Amino acid sequence: MAKVEGGCLCGAVRYSGGDAGGVGICHCTHCQKTSGSAFSVNVFVKADTVTMTGPVACFSDVAESGRKVERKFCSVCGSSIASVAEAFPGMLIVKAGTLDDRSWVKPGVQVWAQSKQPWVDLSADLKAFEKGRG
Repeated sequence: MAKVEGGCLCGAVRYSGGDAGGVGICHCTHCQKTSGSAFSVNVFVKADTVTMTGPVACFSDVAESGRKVERKFCSVCGSSIASVAEAFPGMLIVKAGTLDDRSWVKPGVQVWAQSKQPWVDLSADLKAFEKGRG
């Protein structure tokens, strides 16, 4: 997969790092609210390979799974940048829309399908989990 590099809408926050380990779509209500959309497209990368600069603010959340999630966003423009989730130790979950080059992004799985908006119709080839992934 590709290296991750990107930033927020205003350009104040930038990140770069290692190879993406996978891409998934999350339909949970928390991702819907933080993305302002029907779902979030997330890129998983080893956290210790990513450097992030700029005014990053954090919001501590408890996901629908009951596990902790730290949501990182730009304190200037409010763009959601990434999350650190207790469910995925050692991983940084980057919001795909913040990548400079999104041409390679192709989700391999979708989670929390039970919360999917009824009008969302994704490929039947995309593995779906009603809740989190195992």
